[in-house]
Amino acid sequence: MKTISIQWLVLLLIFLTRLQAQQDSIALQQQLKEVVVSSSRIELAFSENSRTLHLISAQELKSSGALTVVAALQQIAGIDIRQRGIAGMQADLYIRGGGFDQTLLLIDGIKLDDAQTGHHTLNFLPPIEVIERIEIVKGPAARVFGQNAFTGAINIVTKKEFSRGGSAQLRGGSYGQIHGEVNYRTATEKGNLLAHFSRNSADGYRYNTDFNNNNVFLKAGLFTDTKLPIDLLATFNGRKFGANGFYASPEAKYQYEETEASLFALQTKAQKGNWIFKPKVYWRRGQDHYVYIRSNPELYENWHITHKVGTGLDISLASKWGTTGIGFDFSKVSIASNNLGNRSRQLATFFLEQRFTFWDQKLDLTPGVAVNMYSDFGNFAYPGIDIGFQLDSQWRLYGNLGYTYRIPTYTDLFYTDRTTIGNPDLKPEEALAKELGLRFTSQALTFYVAYFDRQAENLIDYVKATAEDLWEATNIRSVNTQGVEMELQYPFIIGKQPQVLKWGYTYLTDDLKETQVNFSRYSINSFQHHFTFSYQAQLTDKMQWFTGFKYAKRPTMIGYRVLDTNVQWSFDAFQLTASVNNLLNEEYSETNLVPMPGRNVLISLEYQF
Repeated sequence: MKTISIQWLVLLLIFLTRLQAQQDSIALQQQLKEVVVSSSRIELAFSENSRTLHLISAQELKSSGALTVVAALQQIAGIDIRQRGIAGMQADLYIRGGGFDQTLLLIDGIKLDDAQTGHHTLNFLPPIEVIERIEIVKGPAARVFGQNAFTGAINIVTKKEFSRGGSAQLRGGSYGQIHGEVNYRTATEKGNLLAHFSRNSADGYRYNTDFNNNNVFLKAGLFTDTKLPIDLLATFNGRKFGANGFYASPEAKYQYEETEASLFALQTKAQKGNWIFKPKVYWRRGQDHYVYIRSNPELYENWHITHKVGTGLDISLASKWGTTGIGFDFSKVSIASNNLGNRSRQLATFFLEQRFTFWDQKLDLTPGVAVNMYSDFGNFAYPGIDIGFQLDSQWRLYGNLGYTYRIPTYTDLFYTDRTTIGNPDLKPEEALAKELGLRFTSQALTFYVAYFDRQAENLIDYVKATAEDLWEATNIRSVNTQGVEMELQYPFIIGKQPQVLKWGYTYLTDDLKETQVNFSRYSINSFQHHFTFSYQAQLTDKMQWFTGFKYAKRPTMIGYRVLDTNVQWSFDAFQLTASVNNLLNEEYSETNLVPMPGRNVLISLEYQF
């Protein structure tokens, strides 16, 4: 792997130190030191974490003008969102070169892994308007979250406290896009309610890419005046879209898909002395209907319905030995499918971690382990450790080491068609992952640089001995992934108006070990270079401007540049937003040779009541 110049790093650190001395009087809108990250059993302030974390606040989401979470995540270095089509209608999530089955999405701590396939992970994304913040955990996270957090996890924290009122929004633009939504909020001493409904449709930017999307979100706080308040969460996302070349090959122009993603959960939090208890129950449902020829479903179609019903309990205890985190998660997963069959499994996960601090809390060690018991895969244990050293009030050196894993999906195990066959004897994918980072956190500036290394074994590949054989899923690949990642966020003032400049860069390389097979379908095509830049400018009290730029280069493709920009104008209870996506009219694709749309425009009008 290429190395970064030591002289360059030294100059950068000197620059950051001097810049901090000049900017002490500037306050960030969000004090990162004080933000408590809730995506683990031991709740810690952002500045005390010994992992590479990225937080996106509700204010940042609003100021960016991002219309979807997919659009917001594409501005984060190390996050690879591979879209098919527009508006995130079908997209896959990758973190630091991992596959879409190797990343985990959570909403309010509820794990949304899909037993069928990770292709459906982002179907569960909530609307921007209901999000309090997004917590991105990069690196090995199986010890913290269990299965599927192979390369990282994203926890979306939805709003819990809000004032009465609501909003209505209508937007439209290129490709016949029409989006309408209504948000409603109310609160009393005994409870509160947040409700969202939206409908998004478009004719499509090319043949057979039309879509229709309905989204319902409901969150209620019950018994908020008692010592045991309950959070109720219910969501539904239904999508229907033409899938021209989305799967199979680019020549498959007539594909069509309908998906449904729903979640129901109840959670609470209770504290007694130094003990904190957070129990939850949840039900996750997914449905997928795929048609190869849209006008002739009888020729070839797949139906899949998945359920996950579970309960969990997270416990933390503060004592003279530090903070102890304990977690239990029990669930049953089932699938009914015309291709994969009717199947189910029970799984139990036990988490244990202990945070020790030494030398007046300058040094912290957090060892832990996740133990998993599957009714069809057996038992596994995955240990890890986080280490942090607080150099002073602003500089922190951190590192982590841990084993991580992913069990095969039902698609890996049992999928069959005229060219492919699954393998019920597959083993879990495993990796040993390491990370070393340096973070600077102040009121005027945040910066981090991290080196990461992941040695993965038993990766699932599709192979065959002769050209006439079927592709068969096999544990055969080994990959060593290394990279360097850095990000800087710098808020400042022009006149009396706040501005925020942010840039990030990730360099990644994959060393794919050769296999002793004649034909292999495995493809590694991660971002080799990923550069992001954004600038948020408050122009006047009523007008703000955002621009975001991304450069991405994959080993087997020419690099591409995407520039998005928007202007927001507020007047009384109204806000008018004009957005231009792909301003440079770049020709590029993100996955499966599906061309992304050229320059397109959206106009949005929002009314607050």
